[in-house]
Amino acid sequence: MITMKNAPRLIAWELTAGCNLNCVHCRGASTSSVPAGELTTDEAKHFIDEVSGLGKPILILSGGEPLTRPDVFEIALYGTDSGFRIVLATNGTLLTPEIVGKLKEAGVQRLSISIDGTAAKSHDEFRGRPGAFERTLAGIEVLRKADFPFQINTMISSRNLEEIPRTFELAKKLGAVAYHIFFLVPTGRGEESDEVSPEDYESILNWLYDMQKESKILLKATCAPHYFRVMRQRAKKEGIEISVNTHGYEAMTKGCLGGTGFCFVSSVGDVYPCGYLPVLAGNIRKQPFRDIWKNSEIFRKLRDPEELKGKCGICEYKKVCSGCRARAYAATGDYLNEEPYCVYSPGKK
Repeated sequence: MITMKNAPRLIAWELTAGCNLNCVHCRGASTSSVPAGELTTDEAKHFIDEVSGLGKPILILSGGEPLTRPDVFEIALYGTDSGFRIVLATNGTLLTPEIVGKLKEAGVQRLSISIDGTAAKSHDEFRGRPGAFERTLAGIEVLRKADFPFQINTMISSRNLEEIPRTFELAKKLGAVAYHIFFLVPTGRGEESDEVSPEDYESILNWLYDMQKESKILLKATCAPHYFRVMRQRAKKEGIEISVNTHGYEAMTKGCLGGTGFCFVSSVGDVYPCGYLPVLAGNIRKQPFRDIWKNSEIFRKLRDPEELKGKCGICEYKKVCSGCRARAYAATGDYLNEEPYCVYSPGKK
């Protein structure tokens, strides 16, 4: 029996693989050509019904670019009426007052907008389209006027590493309620992009810890399970006990949630631990989502930290970190292998 304890907490749902941009780091290598066989409106609603039987995780409607799908508002409203918290991830370039009004009517509670630099040059190079930066800022202005909450997401690579503090300042200036940094995982077109070094990775996580102490908006690192080690190391050094009062939501969760509290569903119904780990758990057209979530081999292994190998397997932080399983897979072909971008040596101070 699936209980609320091990039910999914977040589901990222790729409504479509179609997109109006051509981002260099795109996980799904999305293009303007929509793949054949994407879930129909009725199949999407059926999936929502199936998930409802497990609990009420946050549904993240993503893509590609979800706003290129004509029935996105109908699907969002169905999810809202079914009792889910619906959020939507967009590049922001298609936002108009009419679209934002429809998103509000559909009960969408927050948008995440991607900004990968503080100026057109760096952002547009990431996004593969001239003018994307200005169109995204115009979309954010529409949200501001509509009093619609949004967060800013930034994908970190060696291209924009030095800009991250300034991008954080831009997010605050624009009125974002949160700033989430994503660490590049070499998947899709991201295989050809520039990852930061393990040392820079560690440096940014320590910067994030420092910023969280004074920030009036929420900061979060995604695809960065190491942060939960860094947080504990820093707190111990400062003589601070980890709690909700001192470290907020981060004190209640852990690093990699793939297959444990989170999963990714593709536009054709394939289910994966996350969008960056291309090891198939099942397909919702072929078997009930409940069965996939409960019984797939990869999910069962990811839920057991004793399955981890290498230095992750002996690390004292493995239950709160787990390492990035997608990076391990990309580097070695084994998703249980040690995280290749971690500088920490288990058991050594």
